[in-house]
Amino acid sequence: MTPVITSWTQGAWVALDILLVALIIYQVLVMIRGTRAAPMLVGLVVVSVIFYFARIGELTTLNWVVSHVLPYLVFALIVVFQSEIRHVLADLGRRLTFLGGSSAESDSYDDIVLAANLFSQHQTGALIVIEREIGLRTHIESGVPLDARLSYDLLATIFRPSAPLHDGAVIVQKDRIAAAACFLPLSMNPLLSTQLGTRHRAGIGITEETDAIAVICSEESGAISLAIGGAIERDLTVEQLRERLGSELRRYMAPVTLPTSIGRNSESDAALDSPLREAAPQRSSQSGSESEPRP
Repeated sequence: MTPVITSWTQGAWVALDILLVALIIYQVLVMIRGTRAAPMLVGLVVVSVIFYFARIGELTTLNWVVSHVLPYLVFALIVVFQSEIRHVLADLGRRLTFLGGSSAESDSYDDIVLAANLFSQHQTGALIVIEREIGLRTHIESGVPLDARLSYDLLATIFRPSAPLHDGAVIVQKDRIAAAACFLPLSMNPLLSTQLGTRHRAGIGITEETDAIAVICSEESGAISLAIGGAIERDLTVEQLRERLGSELRRYMAPVTLPTSIGRNSESDAALDSPLREAAPQRSSQSGSESEPRP
């Protein structure tokens, strides 16, 4: 009876071992899919196959090269895949922190949703980055520090086409705007669409290196996009943006009334009841039209 139990136990450990190895391989493939690491990994496999045939074929010179280069190959892989390794470790740490009982984000980002709706209606280019677990201090220092409370009015003012800070990204830390006109790393992913410009590539680039969320508004089409983990979701509606932000921040974002599109020289009753009116002080119709970024 004992040999049967021992055999069954060994079989269970072998099955668990195979399952864990398969899970690791699957996670690695998911991690590199659609990134620049994928073609690099294919090239690495080809080189490994060549080295294998060189060893079994008794190619003396090539074997000598392999034996002297192989010890440094690990360091070369770390340098080549540093962005992907950093992203995986950050994602793993964030998941462990969440399982350990970390509280969900409690700050409201409804102002970002409302601002994105405004930028979409007026086809105003905007890039808003929301910091999460990984700090963005390096990128904050590249811009103009603000440390101002997050609000719809401030976002609309920053991204006004005539404003000096509209070029670049706004970085949000909890309920405060840390800096504006920030420089972000551009994504070098060759699989990205050629229709994506610098603003979209910058939004994707910052999410490849960190766990930040980037909200991007196109000045050409007014389309709203969301970049997370090096992937981009394009042509989102305002409701979809609110739902995605709520799910990524692991909390519920209550729906708010969106402002209706109004003419330049007219003002509707729906606009007067809009939350945008409540966020901004009462102004005349002429000054109110001047407070919004023009397309």
